[in-house]
Amino acid sequence: MTPTLQAKRDALLDHRHHSIRRRVEFEPAERFEQKQLSHARRVTEALCRMLEAETPYIAPGESIFFWRTVENLPPILTDAEWARLRESGFLHEQGRVCNLSPDYGRVIRRGLGAERAEAERLLAGAQDNEQAEFYCCAIASIDAVLDLCARYQKAAEDCGSPHAGVLSRVPREGARTFHEALQSLRILQYALWCEGEYHNTLGRFDQYMWPYLECDLRDGRLTESAALELLEEFFLSLNRDSDLYPGIQQGDNGQSLMLGGVTPAGEPAFNLLSSLCLQASKELKLIDPKINLRVDHTTPLEIFEAGTQLTREGLGFPQYSNDDVVIPGLVELGYSLEDARDYTVAACWEFIIPGVGMDIPNIAAVNFPALVNDCAKRHLESCADFSQFQRAFSDELCALCRDTLKSTRPLRMIPAPFLSVLMDGCMERGRDISFGGRYNNYGFHGVGLATAIDSLDAIRRCVYEEKTHTARQMLDVIDGCAPGELLRQLRYDLPKFGTDDDGVNETAVWLLRCWGDAVAPLRNERGGRVRAGTGSAMFYLWHADKIGDTPGGHRAGEAFGANYAPQLFVRDCGPLSVIRSFTAPDLKRVINGGPLTMEFHAGIFRDEDSLRKVALLVKAFVDEGGHQMQLNTVDLEVLKDAQRRPEAHKNLIVRVWGWSAYFVELDEEFQNHVMARQAYRP
Repeated sequence: MTPTLQAKRDALLDHRHHSIRRRVEFEPAERFEQKQLSHARRVTEALCRMLEAETPYIAPGESIFFWRTVENLPPILTDAEWARLRESGFLHEQGRVCNLSPDYGRVIRRGLGAERAEAERLLAGAQDNEQAEFYCCAIASIDAVLDLCARYQKAAEDCGSPHAGVLSRVPREGARTFHEALQSLRILQYALWCEGEYHNTLGRFDQYMWPYLECDLRDGRLTESAALELLEEFFLSLNRDSDLYPGIQQGDNGQSLMLGGVTPAGEPAFNLLSSLCLQASKELKLIDPKINLRVDHTTPLEIFEAGTQLTREGLGFPQYSNDDVVIPGLVELGYSLEDARDYTVAACWEFIIPGVGMDIPNIAAVNFPALVNDCAKRHLESCADFSQFQRAFSDELCALCRDTLKSTRPLRMIPAPFLSVLMDGCMERGRDISFGGRYNNYGFHGVGLATAIDSLDAIRRCVYEEKTHTARQMLDVIDGCAPGELLRQLRYDLPKFGTDDDGVNETAVWLLRCWGDAVAPLRNERGGRVRAGTGSAMFYLWHADKIGDTPGGHRAGEAFGANYAPQLFVRDCGPLSVIRSFTAPDLKRVINGGPLTMEFHAGIFRDEDSLRKVALLVKAFVDEGGHQMQLNTVDLEVLKDAQRRPEAHKNLIVRVWGWSAYFVELDEEFQNHVMARQAYRP
């Protein structure tokens, strides 16, 4: 990293850019209500007002422009209107389009001017008022973005920036150089946040940006070192206003990108830009962009080693996705082979297809430990053997999934006209992306899977096979009236998921197969399927609060493990045994995603040989059929000190549930969860 970039990074971490921000008193949403404007018109007018309120800011020596200077977005609905919308149907999260990956590559290549001309042409032949409104909103949105770009160009010229000329071309025209492509991407992504969408991922960045870099290197416009400097400047730009983006916690902003994998034609896709992205992240040591890395059984070890270097730096990424499992899993769900090969991830880990997918991959979550407890209360004493109990559980799970899907109907969502310009097919159909895309599947998180597996296996082993405990004793545990000695035995004397016990692994194989079977016949109101997943998101805290003790040793008030991971109290398993356990099930059946989450003590990275061993561990997970993995590097004493003295650890980064954050910016309950996880030592 150059000294200039180092200074910019330091200023960013010191939040000096906050001085350019202000709140704006936008007109209240009642004005939209009085005008009886449609939601699409409201979103478009709000975007225009937002961009008009922005003040172009040019920092000394910068080459990638655009900063958020307005902290708040204009309102589009009144409180009463939001309430009526919720009463009329299901409002997912904030009711906005989110967790999509736009087709940035097409718009960077064509330019917004070409998209505007297309909208003008199609408006002339609009078949109805709805189509006409869509095209008018698209045109107005593009004009608002281009107007701000013109003001930025003038500001850059006025201050004598040598890079002002870049804005004379992009994003109105198609980019010709790597610099122009990066600037265009920055503007497009920035505008989406201003329209109100969130968790807009950067998708397969190294694929759609590589042609520009390749051409610049070939024609001598850039050297590799100059390209790295531009890339690091772009990465810095993503961190300028990421704290303004909505999420459960600071850092949960969805700015992720995918590297490597294969092309839609099946050819290896890892390239020089992929390597430069890993190098830029390693040097900058910032939380954005969150790096995801696609790998398979043919991936060279040096790529795993390059990823592990980021893990050693304590960034909490890359998150690995295994093409050998993900691609066939998506094909089985109805994705075309070409689209499946082109997958990326949403804000955390859910698999989505750039440009064409309108999947909602986090629409609901199933609390598996609660289901085990409830099923035991209703059926355990009447089941003669474990197979009967399994059938009862399967029936309960299927019913719960059906009811969960019903609760999402009818879906209500605010339109996204500018985002629709960046999604394939919307312009041709004259239809906003909020109404659907090529793929319209839903994803259900599977929360507390290890806790549920341990409980089911305890019931199998203790009640039905070894007969060391009665059904009534297990129900006493669930009811909170079991003796302490029984609780201790269930918690510490039985094998757990992650210890590579054959019996527990068989239970896991059955449960995840049952999970996939339960959602397989379901169809949502848009004709899409339901995808089962192994991720927990924040529900490892929220759902854990809803249950008491379990037969598997979990105690009331105790959090679940993050995502697909052993229970927090399980300490008698090494990383290899965890991998063997967690790759035993057929993970293609639960392909909504949800990574095996593992923590390593910082001391494990003593030398290059240690780094290689961790890389080999990740490769072993891939070779054994794992679908997704993320690694955290932690030091408990440092984390404790950060809680006591946050000012001394402002750049301490941890992996939370599917994203990285600055530890001191997390709420204490999320800090404590990271600290409670097992950290494998050298």
